[in-house]
Amino acid sequence: MAEIYSHSRLSSFEDCPRKFQYRYILKIPRDSESIEGFVGKRVHEVLERLYKAVDSVGVPSLDKVLDRYQQLWSEHYDAERIRIVRPENPVDFYRSQGERCLNNYYRRFYPFDADETLGLEKHVHFALDDGGSYRMQGFIDRVVRTRDGAIEIHDYKTSQRMPRQIYLDRDRQLALYQIAIGNRYGSDRPVRLVWHYLAPNRTATSTRTPEQLELLRTNTMEVIDQIRAETEFEPRTGPLCNWCEYNDICPAFAATTASTRPAPEETAAAPPGQLDLL
Repeated sequence: MAEIYSHSRLSSFEDCPRKFQYRYILKIPRDSESIEGFVGKRVHEVLERLYKAVDSVGVPSLDKVLDRYQQLWSEHYDAERIRIVRPENPVDFYRSQGERCLNNYYRRFYPFDADETLGLEKHVHFALDDGGSYRMQGFIDRVVRTRDGAIEIHDYKTSQRMPRQIYLDRDRQLALYQIAIGNRYGSDRPVRLVWHYLAPNRTATSTRTPEQLELLRTNTMEVIDQIRAETEFEPRTGPLCNWCEYNDICPAFAATTASTRPAPEETAAAPPGQLDLL
């Protein structure tokens, strides 16, 4: 049976083939995670609980939502396991950032009745080709039916920065999810891709044409072919090396002197901690 890929697996290879080798081929275990990833998980958990509560018992108060976040943080935070790359930011900075994300979302979308939730943390699996040789999977944060009848694929981001629209219009992850849901809700029904950038409190949308989705299929299969053909898995150094869980064993990172590594304030925004780490 063909191996199953995901957007995050493909991105891992594109970022650094050596990291991909460590994580998915050699399967070197790592118990740690970045603080950015930790915050993202807690925020996603709370938003999932929020919509489940809305559908079952009614809208919880903002205080209850934030209390749940604080409870989950306290239950899961382990200073020995969570990596903080930016030493200028204390733990409370990140804890407050997650709270701000939830506060922004709650106040913006209360009372959460503008659309219909069709799925939360929805696991999707699909093939890019008719023969099933290029298999994919992922998790959609929230699938929605809007009042105008459209289907929307929602994604929560806890990163501080929001990309420009031109980059969102090229985004692979949510477009792959559009392929995944396919004809499930009707092939003639419009589909919108929606990103909630919670920290800056901004929302962005994008759409894909059938031609763009077909090109995405082709391009994604080409990336998978590259992975299957790879034998060397050469490391690729850059700002994201500072967040890599394998930098302690990576020879390329060890060879990079401290003077040539980007300072924390000069690096790109840290990975947002997507849950699609399969």
